[in-house]
Amino acid sequence: MEKWVEVVPNFSEGRRKEVVDEIVQAILSVPGTHLLDQEMDPDHNRSVITFVAPPEVAVEAAFRGVKKAAELIDLNKHEGQHPRIGATDVVPFVPLKNVTMEECVRLAEELGQRIANELNIPVYLYEEAARVPERKDLAYIRKGEFEGLREAIKTDPTRKPDFGPSELHPTAGATVVGARKYLIAYNVNLGTNNLKIAKRIARRVRAKGGGLAFVKALGFELKERGIVQVSMNLVDYEKTPIFAAFENVKMYAERYGVPVIGSEIVGLVPQKALVQVADFYLRLENFKEDQIIEARMSQTDPLAAYLGALASSSPTPGGGSASAFSLAQAYALLLMVLSLTLKSKKLADRHEELRPLQPELESGFSRARQLIQEDAQAFEKVMQAFRMPKNTDEEKAQRKQAIQEALKEAARVPLETARLASTTQPFLETLLEKGNPNALSDVGVAFHQARSALFGAILNVQINLSSIKDEAFVEETRKELTSLHQAWSKFEQSFLPKLESAFA
Repeated sequence: MEKWVEVVPNFSEGRRKEVVDEIVQAILSVPGTHLLDQEMDPDHNRSVITFVAPPEVAVEAAFRGVKKAAELIDLNKHEGQHPRIGATDVVPFVPLKNVTMEECVRLAEELGQRIANELNIPVYLYEEAARVPERKDLAYIRKGEFEGLREAIKTDPTRKPDFGPSELHPTAGATVVGARKYLIAYNVNLGTNNLKIAKRIARRVRAKGGGLAFVKALGFELKERGIVQVSMNLVDYEKTPIFAAFENVKMYAERYGVPVIGSEIVGLVPQKALVQVADFYLRLENFKEDQIIEARMSQTDPLAAYLGALASSSPTPGGGSASAFSLAQAYALLLMVLSLTLKSKKLADRHEELRPLQPELESGFSRARQLIQEDAQAFEKVMQAFRMPKNTDEEKAQRKQAIQEALKEAARVPLETARLASTTQPFLETLLEKGNPNALSDVGVAFHQARSALFGAILNVQINLSSIKDEAFVEETRKELTSLHQAWSKFEQSFLPKLESAFA
């Protein structure tokens, strides 16, 4: 019986993509983890990562993310709209499939102890894992934020953590870990820059202020856009659905003479929650969720869904994603060969030499899996740029610039795939020579998958370069493509004869 838990760590970094990418790579370096979503918000200066994993690996994956965040994020230099007490601010475990809430509580306790013991970061337990009734409420734990908690944790007995020292980590602060039901992060944007109005509306709609049950809300300023936002967490969307939150914010906004100009869902959302919205506004009769095409598709296996999307008329996923998929298969096969070798008692004399390859292969495997999604996302941005308005000279200039930036990103992603494919060369050589003899055919298949990934990625870079106007960028990239092509061809000339002789 398959068991899955969802983990949604929130990190106090929403402006440096390279930092968030490193954290995600650390999480996905654990085999068995699957990235579902990665959201960054520069105003809140916060990222929300959503991944799923079997319970037996979920804690290790979350821990690696927390550890990497502690290395890269300094809360003393952090500023943002969202309340926070830690570099990794909160890590909730959510039961997803064949997992109970009690199991998620145990996972939260296990992670909390590891963070405290190994990283010396104080940990608070919240929601279903809370040991103190007041700490079921995340806002109670975050009162005063990092700056206020720095002194309170030392002197106030009620602020003593559940695990770890009664002193904040100097740069990583504290972390909140817990178990909860599925939560929807839902924001409504208002057509004003008056923060007081957003805060007043937030007070009226949240449960604590006598508003909607199962809603937590705060008012924030989005400086870059010159507007304000009512940011909400719907902690039980079945009892307080999205449309109820939207209608209440809209009603109070109208009383202040302020329009609602949009809303957003941060991270992932259950299909049922959107069906509730459709049912409410469209007044649907006798509608069933399995009438939705995607719902029917989800009843098939994920691989079939991916291949179905690849075969559809949609331009994403496309060749770039397929190349990254080939690369992921190459790394997966190399990991399998390594594992079979390390499990063989007959090959024990090779274990010490080969064991250091495992973290490198795991890192390559996780990055290749990310690139499958990133390639599709990069091309989506290209299409979004082409859809920008072009009615005025200013709009035309903005659109032109956005298209060029999006095309560069669409070239960079497959370029990284090509680079990563080239790094398989030493692993292929080592495992062909010293891997389990019964799995040498798998080394050969890994070679052909990596080769396909490299040359497929190169094609996807080239097609984007043809539309990029930055001559220096194009020239530099073409040089690198030539170098990667030549290096692989040279490697192939020496590797293929060895591979063929292994089966002679």
